Amino acid sequence: MSAFNIRVLVADDSPTARALLVGMLSASSGIDVVGQAKNGLEAVEMTARLKPDLVTMDIEMPGLNGYEATRRIMSECPTPIVIVSSLDVRSVEISMEALQAGALEVIPKPVGPTAPGHAAQARYLAATVRAMSDVRLVRRWPNAAVPYKEPPALPVTQRAKVIAIAASTGGPVALHKLLGGLSKEFPVPILIVQHMATGFGDGFATWLDSTVPMPVKVARLGEPVLPGVAYLAPDSRHLGVSDRSTIVLSDTPSVGGFRPSASFLFESAGRVYGAGAVGVILTGMGSDGLEGMRSLKAAGGYVIAQDEATCEIFGMPGVVVAAGIADRVLPLPRIGEHLVARTAKAS
Repeated sequence: MSAFNIRVLVADDSPTARALLVGMLSASSGIDVVGQAKNGLEAVEMTARLKPDLVTMDIEMPGLNGYEATRRIMSECPTPIVIVSSLDVRSVEISMEALQAGALEVIPKPVGPTAPGHAAQARYLAATVRAMSDVRLVRRWPNAAVPYKEPPALPVTQRAKVIAIAASTGGPVALHKLLGGLSKEFPVPILIVQHMATGFGDGFATWLDSTVPMPVKVARLGEPVLPGVAYLAPDSRHLGVSDRSTIVLSDTPSVGGFRPSASFLFESAGRVYGAGAVGVILTGMGSDGLEGMRSLKAAGGYVIAQDEATCEIFGMPGVVVAAGIADRVLPLPRIGEHLVARTAKAS
């Protein structure tokens, strides 16, 4: 954050849990706890009044639970929120509901100071707070349409043969909305890199598969990429495609700190499919994907970036837009229909 301390509001209905979190955070250099909320309503009110840099939010609280409090905060005074819960945060249903509400991260509630692992969990909590506190957020307007002016239409000179999509923070929700708008008859394969914690990939793919029209699966080495199927990069492996249109998985070193890497995927798609590759960069922190998009664009591919107004974080798409690589900068609800247009057969 700079030389200034990170100001944190802790929201939890348990006095014991609040004391534990406050003690852990206060003991960490560069973090100040500026308030403690006993329920969701207090969390909303104190966030608006104290304007903390970040809120740690419990889920199960009386009156207004953590999900609803998060939604209120994100619509009224957007603030980075980390869900800290004793519930099973590895549960896809719990983590997805928290992310859909607007939380940036979901982590388990730390154990007490006498329990094994306490010191490691305290470090992880502090590291998560530091990483998420400086995220620039976009206000979520509930039930409101995002203003958008359609740019002049560009002729579709090359029908897409593959769609490569990458996302980071805010991506699970964005991917759910995007894939949810595509039919199970979508005519080309979709390859996806989503930055997420190790262990969530299988559950995330299963959740998407059960909630969107097209099949979604974790990619497996050597399998053919088929039309109308979405392939998700597995934990800690780069995802690409071979010139025989089969899945490539790689354990080569991380690219820009990420494995799987968006740049690895985009470069691979551009190299194999050339002008038939469409790269889509969605919400996320950092710049992963920029160099891969350069390669895809140089190979004749087509680049779509999610616009700032509908991004949770305009980091990854923002650097692509700033570099002048994007052929289209579109609000999330318009990306799906644009993909349909680019995969349609010429009449």
